[in-house]
Amino acid sequence: MWEKLLLVWKIKEVRNKILYVLALLVIFRLAAHLPIPGVNLPALRSFFQSNQFLGLLNIFSGGGFETFSVVMLGVGPYITASIIFQLLTMIIPALERLSKEGERGHQQINQWTRLLTVPLAALQAYGTITIIRRSAPQVIPQLGGYEFLTAIIAITAGTVFLMWLGELITEKKIGNGISLMIFAGIVAGVPTIFQRSVAVFDPTQLTQWFLFAAIGLVTVVAVVFVTEAMRKIPVTYARRVRGHQVYGGSSTFLPMRVNQAGVIPIIFAISLVLTPTLVAQFFVNSRFAWIQTMAQSTVRLFQSGRVLYDVIYFLLVFAFTYFYTAVVFKPEQISENLQKQGGFIPGLRPGRMTAEYLSYVSNRIILAGAFFLGTIAILPNIVQRLTNVTTLIVGGTSLLIVVSVVLETVKQIEAQLIVRDYEGF
Repeated sequence: MWEKLLLVWKIKEVRNKILYVLALLVIFRLAAHLPIPGVNLPALRSFFQSNQFLGLLNIFSGGGFETFSVVMLGVGPYITASIIFQLLTMIIPALERLSKEGERGHQQINQWTRLLTVPLAALQAYGTITIIRRSAPQVIPQLGGYEFLTAIIAITAGTVFLMWLGELITEKKIGNGISLMIFAGIVAGVPTIFQRSVAVFDPTQLTQWFLFAAIGLVTVVAVVFVTEAMRKIPVTYARRVRGHQVYGGSSTFLPMRVNQAGVIPIIFAISLVLTPTLVAQFFVNSRFAWIQTMAQSTVRLFQSGRVLYDVIYFLLVFAFTYFYTAVVFKPEQISENLQKQGGFIPGLRPGRMTAEYLSYVSNRIILAGAFFLGTIAILPNIVQRLTNVTTLIVGGTSLLIVVSVVLETVKQIEAQLIVRDYEGF
């Protein structure tokens, strides 16, 4: 391990790339501490502690939402735009044909994704400010029409700025820029969590803290194991003779990951399960008694930490895992590509039979991945009940993001080292 770190530092090109990426992450963290004028930050922090939905948005914004900064939306609108185009590619034949045109098609779809990010960011900025003004008026006590419009423009520009930073980081091939910024926001919040936990530490809860540490360690190991787990489907390429050259005749495998969907199902599920509570909060203070009663009952029913909430959350994550995997994993397309390249799975005919087999295997291994993601999603509430430690919580989603980003970044750095070994550096 230390030899590789020294090797990374000795190779000038790799070292400069890492320093460049770190500098961009520092710029991102500085931007995350530039709040919009007129915001009551102490009131905002207390409001965040009582709202799990805003806490999750803060994770995916890279920590900028907690300070109501100009980059408070993070790269969330860009991720949403990417998901929209992924779904549209399945529905619109023209987009599907464009996605198969190689680099040119991908660049065109990426450009449309960037353009869609701008109105999505403006719409999300308007909605977020409006919801917070109605739910917690003390957070933004004074915000006129001109200031409101300025805030929306500043937040939209902040999202575009982060999208640009993310692309600059990705170009260096040290890791995915969007993921690294989310990772930086999560890691930056760890010292604050520990400080808050130490401040309220009770020696009588020492056993619970040891239990918490054990659960955290097991969670990290499980996340690494499932993230790296895959089913290897053997693939054989037929031998082809062209002139005096022989092509093919080799054997390889098709990797199928247990967790193909990443954290996207958790994002979908948490958005859906918290929507009733978010809407009900608008009617808690209604003038009509029956509307007020229904709103209060909805808030209590979908309150985080309740068993019913955990069950609904788990089932939604489970269902969305299958749904999103069906969107990104296309057995028919994989089977077609294998057939064009002269490859086949031993014992199966190319074409429809291969596609059916890949779909069957995918559905089997997704069962484990969906169960894992559902458990990770409700893990914080389970830990709270077991340890009674409310200040230091094992954020399953955060751990999943951190571990995935670290593994991917390490792989890309190792790939660059291998390339330079081949080139004789």
